[in-house]
Amino acid sequence: MFQRSLMAGVALAAMTALPAAAEPKITLKLSHFLPPVHGIHTDFIKPWAEDLKQCTDGQVEVQIYPGGTQMGGVANQQEQVLAGVVDIAHGLTGIPRGRFPRTSIIDIPFLVADAGVASRTLWKLYPEYLKPEYRGLKVLALHAHNGGVIHTRDTKVTSMEDLEGLRIRTPSPAVSMMLEELGAEPVGMPPGQVYESLQKGVIDGTVFPWDPVKSFRLDEVLDYHLDGGVYTVSFFFVMNQRKYDSLPKGVRGCIDSLSGDALVARFGDWWDKWDQAGLDAVKAKGNEITELSDEERARWREELQPMINRYLESLKAQGVENPQEIYDAAQKYVSEFSN
Repeated sequence: MFQRSLMAGVALAAMTALPAAAEPKITLKLSHFLPPVHGIHTDFIKPWAEDLKQCTDGQVEVQIYPGGTQMGGVANQQEQVLAGVVDIAHGLTGIPRGRFPRTSIIDIPFLVADAGVASRTLWKLYPEYLKPEYRGLKVLALHAHNGGVIHTRDTKVTSMEDLEGLRIRTPSPAVSMMLEELGAEPVGMPPGQVYESLQKGVIDGTVFPWDPVKSFRLDEVLDYHLDGGVYTVSFFFVMNQRKYDSLPKGVRGCIDSLSGDALVARFGDWWDKWDQAGLDAVKAKGNEITELSDEERARWREELQPMINRYLESLKAQGVENPQEIYDAAQKYVSEFSN
């Protein structure tokens, strides 16, 4: 009897001496389409994952799948998150086409040329105008790049006449319509295929901001650059809503604190840094850079206005009831944030 009591006491003492059960470890899969050398990976995605681990005291580990990996295809980012193949993804809203028609309004030429202003405008538009496009997704950030540049291999472009017949890689429907209106032949393709396509003469040029010139080594296959800041392109950073809802409250709080307003506000400075690296690469090679003249810019604006009207009208067929209202709101916020 005494022995049984002693053993019970020892067992009880051992149980009370055990530490409280640790929180279960959580692994989240995050994919994006850019190479690991790009600033999106080095300055944004990787530090974001590390900050989430630190905020959760090591409870959350993020596995990152960049471009070039099995989950890094540019056309698959949204569907991978919705299907639960990955938990979080960063992708281009224009590839594949037609999935984010409301968001694509930010891509309309001459609307905005500053990444910070464009990103804040998108985030301001999201709750009232863009949210229906992201069903099933927890939107962590929307953003855009600095004004795009027309990069060409053999033909120097300074006017719309110089674009006539050139095959130019395009990132989104709005930019495709812009190029077509200016006389070029838009060719849709993922960013990762541009180098080889330029090298083999499949395309004559591409539209990008400066940053991919460095990260995709395009300075090696380009000679001319027309810097006009005529358009931008938008991106999403999203999480599977069901996965988010299933996480402990503290983890959700950490994700929220690292996303939204605080994250969107950083893209302006980030993109200036990334663009500078691309511009430096072009200058180091000795490529020719031309600024779009004020006179030519005015011509482009006049030429592209009918295209802008057609583009907005075309969105109605894609289920956007109020494209002009969204465009007007975007113009208002661009003006507001620019000042």
